[in-house]
Amino acid sequence: MSEQLRNQLLRALAPEDLDRLKPDLEMVHLDLRFVLETANQPIRHVYFPESGFVSVVAKTKGDRTIEVGLIGREGMSGVSVVMGDDRSANDTFVQYEGTGSRIPAEKLREAMESSPSLRKCLLHYVQAFLCQTSQSALTNGRAAIGERLARWILMAHDRVDGDALQLTHEFLALMLGVRRPGVTDALHFLEGKGLIRSARGKVTVLDRTGLEQIADGSYGVPEMEYARLFGDHSSGIVRMNRAP
Repeated sequence: MSEQLRNQLLRALAPEDLDRLKPDLEMVHLDLRFVLETANQPIRHVYFPESGFVSVVAKTKGDRTIEVGLIGREGMSGVSVVMGDDRSANDTFVQYEGTGSRIPAEKLREAMESSPSLRKCLLHYVQAFLCQTSQSALTNGRAAIGERLARWILMAHDRVDGDALQLTHEFLALMLGVRRPGVTDALHFLEGKGLIRSARGKVTVLDRTGLEQIADGSYGVPEMEYARLFGDHSSGIVRMNRAP
């Protein structure tokens, strides 16, 4: 089964730990907007995406929202379960349709209790994910919209096949916590530099190196942390989806 897996975190597990999970892993299709976790509600399943990606979104009582985390085939939902809790303060839902596998949260808890090596590997992922969320906070608070958009496009590009991303201006505005006109101006800026091609509902990456330059250091830190923690099971900064 490990040879067929595209989720890099599952591939990074020791064979005996993957064997612990196999009987309870269920392949699923991750439909657009499918909810994996609802804030402050018990987490029933933990998901390991293989294609597409999901967003972790923080929301205020006034329904102001912003994306605080992005999860694709490098990782898993259910960070709270790994940390010993049964719920999250944030919503998690599918933002880019794909596939993956899932396991009941209780089965994952049981497997972690019986295997220190499994627990250690999943905690390493939590460390990498927390690095991503801290960098998101820094970028959202200090970077210009063009830098933030370049970073987000690079992160999305890491987690899909090919160079075309199905994205609307409304979606990007929601994820970045800005108004739609700001996203439109930022897309025109990146397109004018020949880094992307933007059409209705689609953004095509033309020049990753140029996008990294525009991101100005806001992209790369979590990716390097993931590579440090997972070594051969990570392709590092350059396209996570090209895992061995």
